[in-house]
Amino acid sequence: MIAAVDVIRAKRDGERLTDEQINWVVGAYTRGTVAEEQMAALAMAIFLRGMDAGEIATWTGAMIDSGSRLSLAVDRPTVDKHSTGGVGDKITLPLAPLVAACGAAVPQLSGRGLGHTGGTLDKLESIPGWRAALSTEEITRQLNEVGAVVCAATEGLAPADRKLYALRDVTSTVESIPLIASSIMSKKIAEGSAGLVLDVKTGSGAFMKTPEQARELARTLVDIGAAHGVATTALLTDMSTPLGRAVGNAVEVAEAVEVLRGGGPEDVVELTIVLAREMLALAGLAEVDPARVLASGKAYETWCRMISAQGGDPEAALPRPAHVHVVEAPRDGLLSRLDAYAVGVAAWRLGAGRARREDAVQHAAGILLHAKPGEQVSAGQPLLELHTDTPGAVAGALDALADAVEVGDRAPTRPLILETVRA
Repeated sequence: MIAAVDVIRAKRDGERLTDEQINWVVGAYTRGTVAEEQMAALAMAIFLRGMDAGEIATWTGAMIDSGSRLSLAVDRPTVDKHSTGGVGDKITLPLAPLVAACGAAVPQLSGRGLGHTGGTLDKLESIPGWRAALSTEEITRQLNEVGAVVCAATEGLAPADRKLYALRDVTSTVESIPLIASSIMSKKIAEGSAGLVLDVKTGSGAFMKTPEQARELARTLVDIGAAHGVATTALLTDMSTPLGRAVGNAVEVAEAVEVLRGGGPEDVVELTIVLAREMLALAGLAEVDPARVLASGKAYETWCRMISAQGGDPEAALPRPAHVHVVEAPRDGLLSRLDAYAVGVAAWRLGAGRARREDAVQHAAGILLHAKPGEQVSAGQPLLELHTDTPGAVAGALDALADAVEVGDRAPTRPLILETVRA
């Protein structure tokens, strides 16, 4: 007979948990027979003592088995992408229709923003009429007819993760790599895709602040995928500076559409193409050139069909803010630093994000970046454009940005793609 206190004690003392212990405790917690305070104690023990690769794979499997798996009857190879979260990270928006236009099926079950990182669903809900909640039948039909779907996860996927994620958030155990990795992979594997590409971000605007932390997380994620038979690749990418020139909701949708129409910021285009190539390789479509497909306009056509299929109007005007505040460059020179975390917090304070999961977001809120590091600026020129429907929020946003900007005589160069981790 297994008891929760014995599992907690074992991990507290640095012992390896058995498969039987892991499967029992995750299942019992999901059913409510392991108390919240007991799982909180176990989560802290895992945070402090860690888990080996076998434990993590079993823990992930137990979370998958706590619910159902999507059964997708799709006539194309399926491949998904997940980002660990950043500032201005709208890559899913152009990437999903691009990979679909190249011949794969992309079942992208996404989430909402919390704190300084944005949520894909919040961004898409800026589009009039678009809806996030789809049934499994609707997801399957859209994948067959359009090739891509971006929507909320269905209720039955990894319910253990939903409970545990909320508990970790209030017990200071979020930053545990075994718990982060199993949380991500339990949902992604339950989605049913045959391949998965992970964008593991590092830098001030990421959860993994250092490349060493990001590399450890990437390797753990790839190993979980391999253990569960899902072809998985991870890219380490820089998040010291916001991606693109738009941070928020409607402003990021507008920028994604620019990319799909053949324009957009270089870094957003670069990361979209690199991730698309990795996804297509896992889907067995390595011979397709995503850059050529993007230039052809086919990805934009797929975007329009994808948005329309979920009730949205891809031609509708996006929300505009009631108030705009411009931050000017303090002096002449090169913009040498624009801190991603500070910009993310400022956008959140303007209304683009939420402090609690139940909070609403302002779809028009956000920040436009009129300059990026490495570009020449002149004293008094617009540097940042703050958008909000609540003018009283500007002061808090400016406080967040107080030390975010540096103008100097030279700017450091940082590669966007740092390395690739494969099975």
